[in-house]
This record gives sequence, C-alpha cells and structure tokens, in this order.
Amino acid sequence: MSMGDWQQAATYITEKIFINSFNVQHVQASKAQNQNKMENTKQDLAAITLALDNYLDGIYTGDIKKLVKVYDAHALVLGDVNGVPYFKTLDQYLDGVKNRQSVKDSGKPFNGTIISIDVINSIAVVKLHVKMYDFNYHEFLSFHKLDKQWLIVNKMLTNVI
Repeated sequence: MSMGDWQQAATYITEKIFINSFNVQHVQASKAQNQNKMENTKQDLAAITLALDNYLDGIYTGDIKKLVKVYDAHALVLGDVNGVPYFKTLDQYLDGVKNRQSVKDSGKPFNGTIISIDVINSIAVVKLHVKMYDFNYHEFLSFHKLDKQWLIVNKMLTNVI
C-alpha cells in the first residue's frame, strides 16, 4: 500500500468512524439497578462470546457465511502486518478470506485466545491473541449492539514477531 493509499484510508477512517478505547469505572446507584445491569452484562457477555466463537471458527475454516453473521456490513479491518500498514473494507477482507487456503486446510497452527472483553452499554472492545498460519496476531475487535445483536464494527490487528 502506497503512502497515498494509506493517507486516503486514514482520511476515510477519520470521516466515517470515531473509536476511542478507554477504561471506565462503573458507579452503580442502587441494588435494583445493579442487579439489572449485572444480568444485562451477563447476557451481553454470552452473546459476544458466541459471536467470537463464530468469528474464530470462521477465520479458521474460511467460512464466509459465519463471518458475515458477526460483522456489520460497514466494518473496517486495519492495522499492520510485519510493520506494513493494512487496510481493508469488509468486502475486501472477506474476499481475501474466501480466496485463501483456510488455516484448517493448511495444516498450520491455529489458536484463538480471548484476553479481555469490556462492555459499556451498547459498545464493547475485545482483545484477542490469534495464532494462525505463521502469524502471531494481537487483535482488538470493536463491537456495537445493533438491533439486539452484537456485531463487529472494526477489527484492528498487528502481527508480533
């Protein structure tokens, strides 16, 4: 990707999305609110974990249908691979997955580990470690609860050598 392409991608990202990761301390006013919030959080964590299972299985097997179910249609995939900037729209990313040999069929190692899940209202950030092919990815997946479904709206990744 040339510097111009990268600048165009950065401009696109700036215009289309705003992502800000931060830590939040939860302050809950009453036991009734606390209990309700805890139940919602448990349900949300279960739904996000299910989406992550489908995501990890989809990237392992190359199952585009599973991936489409967990991504928002406007999601972006960005980061760097071995220091080279990486930017794809969802369609470009899915086309790459569709046209590559799946990790499963390659016989290469695969391991997806959930490091953390942070949920605040209708947004969540998931930190993953994904070992696939000869890559050692650290990923941040941004989720948004849309129409009662948790979908990936952004994927950021980097390969750690």
